[in-house]
Amino acid sequence: MSDVFMNTYHRLPVTFTKGEGSWLTDTTGKRYLDFTAGIAVNCLGHGYPALVKAIADQAAKFNHVCNYYQSDVSAAFAEKLVAACSAAGMKKLFLGNSGAEANEGACKIARKYSLKKYGEGRHQIVTLKGSFHGRTITTLAATGQDKFHKDFGPFTEGFLYVPGGDINALDKALDRNTVAGLLIEAIQGESGIVPQTPEYIAAAAKFCAERDILLMFDEVQCGVGRAGTFLACEAYHDEHGLGIKPDVVTLAKGLSAGIPVGAVLAGEKAADTLGSSDHGSTFGGNPLAAAAGLVVLETVNNPAFLKEIVRKGEKIKTQIGAWRHPKVKEIRGRGLMIGVDITDDAWPVLEKAIARADAKTPGLLILSAGPNTLRFLPPYTISDAEIDQGLEILKSCL
Repeated sequence: MSDVFMNTYHRLPVTFTKGEGSWLTDTTGKRYLDFTAGIAVNCLGHGYPALVKAIADQAAKFNHVCNYYQSDVSAAFAEKLVAACSAAGMKKLFLGNSGAEANEGACKIARKYSLKKYGEGRHQIVTLKGSFHGRTITTLAATGQDKFHKDFGPFTEGFLYVPGGDINALDKALDRNTVAGLLIEAIQGESGIVPQTPEYIAAAAKFCAERDILLMFDEVQCGVGRAGTFLACEAYHDEHGLGIKPDVVTLAKGLSAGIPVGAVLAGEKAADTLGSSDHGSTFGGNPLAAAAGLVVLETVNNPAFLKEIVRKGEKIKTQIGAWRHPKVKEIRGRGLMIGVDITDDAWPVLEKAIARADAKTPGLLILSAGPNTLRFLPPYTISDAEIDQGLEILKSCL
């Protein structure tokens, strides 16, 4: 392994050279079944033929044009993405490069919307304890976990944290005189795969609508089909049984299946908030990312495909539950976004799962989410046989 990288990651001792489908191969030829999808990025697996062709075809045309202009492929991607999110009421978007950038954009939209309508002093953004919204100074400030804040202050001011599930605390925090937006993950990823309850989301939607506070969903990890609906918030309904209509949604990770991209989308209320020169991104809307994103949208935003994501996720949860393993405490999640709490530390299980790989026996790639939670984010294209094989490896490592 190279030692020229800054020591920012707790890396496992393996270096990959190629991938195919749900499998990766390391420099020694050992193979590993991938239950991580690059942390929800490689949603179509490795070397997906249509994706490879789309990227290669676009690279042969051009890789980049500046945002003084539009490219045909980026315009097509933007139109198709807004259409995919139309059930949630999305009307317009801004394309960037990452989830953090998308969440920065969401915060800027909330603050400008409130400033123009109500004047200064109404700029606070409420987020949840246990949330994760990115690694920039502002998105770290938005992240409701102290462990990410150590050593990097002072942060962008104006963020408040409330406990998820506590409707009374949310009610008190959403002050119509000081708060511009609520930024929330329908399913928290980094803190252990924690879905919000329908009651909590319905209350959040009600409070925000009554107080003209922007309701913003961070779907960087749980969106683009990961939870079994194209947007995870689509599975929630308001107090009248109607689908939740957020004001802003952020996406990234699986949106272009491995090519860097991010998007912040806005509904009717906030769609025209940002004007010329209010925001920008050199590589945002990159043609390679757009070409890849079109393949993702054409593949994933399909009822039959999404139904299969749900089925595969239930299969994983059911099979782990059937073990009745003494080290398994709880299984949570939706679709192919699953967390398993265990009695031991999670990291040694990750180490065992790769260390077992040899010339004949495959290893398994899994993730952690907090000290005692194993996290599974396999590619949507994983087969039933590969699920069975991966779970047998997991069981042997517990």
